[in-house]
Amino acid sequence: MRQAGVDCLVLERADRDYVEGRVRAGILEQITVDLMARLGLDARLRREGLTHTGTNIAYGDELFRIDMAGLTEGRTVTVYGQQEVMKDLFDSAEQSELPIVFAARDVRLHGLDTAHPCVTWRKDGVDHAVDCDFIAGCDGSHGVSRGSIPADARTSFERVYPFGWMGVIADVPPCAEELIYCNHERGFALASMRSRNRSRYYIQCAADEPLEAWPDERFWDELCLRLGPVTARGVVRGPASEKSIAPLRSFVSEPMRYGRLFLAGDAAHIVPPTGAKGLNLAAADVILLSEALSDFYRTGSETALEAYSQRALARVWKAERFSWWFTSLTHRFPQMDAFDRRIQTAELAYMRTSPSAQAAFAENYVGLPLE
Repeated sequence: MRQAGVDCLVLERADRDYVEGRVRAGILEQITVDLMARLGLDARLRREGLTHTGTNIAYGDELFRIDMAGLTEGRTVTVYGQQEVMKDLFDSAEQSELPIVFAARDVRLHGLDTAHPCVTWRKDGVDHAVDCDFIAGCDGSHGVSRGSIPADARTSFERVYPFGWMGVIADVPPCAEELIYCNHERGFALASMRSRNRSRYYIQCAADEPLEAWPDERFWDELCLRLGPVTARGVVRGPASEKSIAPLRSFVSEPMRYGRLFLAGDAAHIVPPTGAKGLNLAAADVILLSEALSDFYRTGSETALEAYSQRALARVWKAERFSWWFTSLTHRFPQMDAFDRRIQTAELAYMRTSPSAQAAFAENYVGLPLE
């Protein structure tokens, strides 16, 4: 919006240190990398990010690689942590004097169905207010934006998964050059990384599993078991610098607009992390929204704004489908029987030998184009 010459104000609930230290997504689609380049914020990303041209899937004694770049005319993904993206954005905001209010408390939205909405908040014990033309609700699933829309004006769709992901970060080299997604009879596992010297590993566990039940040694033993003997030989063990359990769910709130409020990112939709879509869907949303807002200020027409929700949701639901499908393919569900397990392994075996199946996976994984 600043590139388009539009004044804007950012309200952030937490402080900068918290946002930059919060461990979240680590895989950027091509569309997100291109957005950072368009904003002139890709210097550190290109210097420190790890470009991956493929990914790997393991099941049973099989391990196969999907050549994403070869199957999608050169499109790739980049390993670069969400907190690193936030550092780049904050640094740029400082340089361009884009105002960000950190630790904004008690944020409230007013007059959303009028031509001149208002946002109020409290900072350091002082009340503040700003009148505006539009509000972009980019405040996540627990933010105030979605809840400010009347219940009878929105419809929610949700799927809660009966398990979680235990994630560990350790300052040790990754066990492989690219990600490895594992379907094991004991549950899912993922070998990932944040850099060449920092590993990110996950295992499927009960959503209510107590962290204290998983000391480092038990985690590493279970991870290596699920990864299989070949991959496990490359695992370098070390103390966990961060350990947490994240629940998995799919969620969409429709529409993504109410009056002068527009939802973007987790405020409107959640995906399980299996397909690495959360941050990238948010980036796609803000591209579409910024284009629509820029068009309004350039032409005075609201046509693009009126189309925003439908355009964004079309891509959101395709990403929801892929994330649900990939989760269903790689995880153990409580109700699974021997037939279900055979179906999983049959589909994985089909993917291993079918260029068409791999191409469909690859084009979804690297990110579908904006329409």
